[in-house]
Amino acid sequence: MQSMFDERQWLAWLVKVRIIILTFLLGIELTIAQLAPTPFPLRLFVNVILLWYAISVFYMVLLAFWQEYRIQSLLQVLTDLALVSLVIYATGGVDSLFNFLYPLVIIVACILLPRAWAYLTAALAFILYGTVLELTYFEVIPSYSTVHLDLKALQAIIFVNLFGYLAVAYLAGQLVAKLRQVDVKLKHTSGVLEDLQALHENIIHSITGGLITTGLDGHITLVNTAAQKLLDLAESELLGQAIGQFFVDPLPQVEAERGHTEVRRVLPNGYRRTFRVQASALGVPEKGTLGYVYTLDDLTEIRRLEREVRMQDRLAAVGRLAAAIAHEIRNPLTSIAGSVSLLSGIPDLSEEHRQLLQIVTRESERLNNIITDFLAYSRGRQYQFKKVDVLPLLEDTLTLLEHRLAAHNTAIRVERRFRLKAAWTMADGDKLKQVFWNFCENAVRAMRDGGTLTVSVEPSGEDWQINFADTGPGMSQQLIEKVFEPFQSQFEGGTGLGLAIVYEIVQAHEGKVWARSKPGQGSVFVLRLRRLAAGEASTSAQKDSASQPVVATSVAEAAAVGGARG
Repeated sequence: MQSMFDERQWLAWLVKVRIIILTFLLGIELTIAQLAPTPFPLRLFVNVILLWYAISVFYMVLLAFWQEYRIQSLLQVLTDLALVSLVIYATGGVDSLFNFLYPLVIIVACILLPRAWAYLTAALAFILYGTVLELTYFEVIPSYSTVHLDLKALQAIIFVNLFGYLAVAYLAGQLVAKLRQVDVKLKHTSGVLEDLQALHENIIHSITGGLITTGLDGHITLVNTAAQKLLDLAESELLGQAIGQFFVDPLPQVEAERGHTEVRRVLPNGYRRTFRVQASALGVPEKGTLGYVYTLDDLTEIRRLEREVRMQDRLAAVGRLAAAIAHEIRNPLTSIAGSVSLLSGIPDLSEEHRQLLQIVTRESERLNNIITDFLAYSRGRQYQFKKVDVLPLLEDTLTLLEHRLAAHNTAIRVERRFRLKAAWTMADGDKLKQVFWNFCENAVRAMRDGGTLTVSVEPSGEDWQINFADTGPGMSQQLIEKVFEPFQSQFEGGTGLGLAIVYEIVQAHEGKVWARSKPGQGSVFVLRLRRLAAGEASTSAQKDSASQPVVATSVAEAAAVGGARG
């Protein structure tokens, strides 16, 4: 393992510690000088300390510009040895209390320099200390000591310090070597831990299913990328929040035998999604349960396909039933209507009898209309697919609706929100008009007391999305799920086949259709048709003349035609 020793950090630390020690020494000496007279010149001591301050500041500035940290370390150690010697001389030589500063410099050398330099620093400290004592003893320089030792005692002090300095160098070198090894191992372990944590986070965020962890209080502590996309919320909006508030249905309990259930969520854009949520305890063997883990799978599309399959099966069954019995019912019905018409011509019928015959005639006509719708629903449809612009088709339908509303003097207003110049698609224009008219007719019936019908067209991915929004009383969730099934009309006098025919036409166009509503908040019928790009439009225009009509001979076949995109 390579050493991860940060010399620059240690040098910066050394400068700061040096300044703290100098401040401490200066404060102590000034305090002692105030309490009792000192035998050494206080001015000289203060000047040495100030010089040391200036050199420390210089090294701090040098550290920011010069990258040769090893040379800086050597210079600082040598400078400290020299200044410690000056401080010892200024404070009485052999009487000085600051002899402990040499071991501190040796320890610093052990930290910043190779081990050999630690012993060299100890030797230099011995030489400098001995030089100061020898020069003052032989009065080569002025002495501020109050004690006059003989030469042998002086030499003994010098050599005792030599062994002390060497011992400090050896022990500090051993300790620093161990500390460096531990530091390297710690940093290596930290690196491995960071890599493991990064791998753990990458695995969590790479999972395609949603993953959420919470504490025992149910507040979210972790959420992966997939869960953020499924919930359509950012991580900052989820962390720390109670998980239950993001779902309409209650979440499964960990203690339950069945640890998963289906829950619904209403997205900020109003769409509803269905999730399969599985709950499990997040536990550690030594500490027990620390929280809970919730996994989310999006079942929205699966449930929609299941509903469409069920609807297609029902539509196919109704179609076969209609084709089988419609003609059988119409023949006797025609006979009944003819007979009633002959009976109504008898001159001596009473008024009561005539009213009964009128009821029979009216109900026969209504039953005939139902059978006509049956036959229209089950009869094979012929589609002429070509490049069409949806906007003119909508405009024709809405214009016709506005004239009808004006003729009946209704308080219903039609609002257009197209914001497009063209919306090209491959479709049968007449059939699309039938779809548009059914949506408009349902909206008008829903707004008996007046309101606003808002029709909008906007791009949505690879499709055009056409919305018919009314301000009527709305529909329940149960009715929304069955609104495109036959005989589900909520209006008096309706056969319930209009939206079923709409669904059949949309499926044949490989489109999608659904309803959104809440009681008291109006309803929105959404139609999606495939967008035709510019390149496709030109190609399709060339093929229009050669195109053949597409015929769906039954409801089942119509559903099969649209199954590719449904």
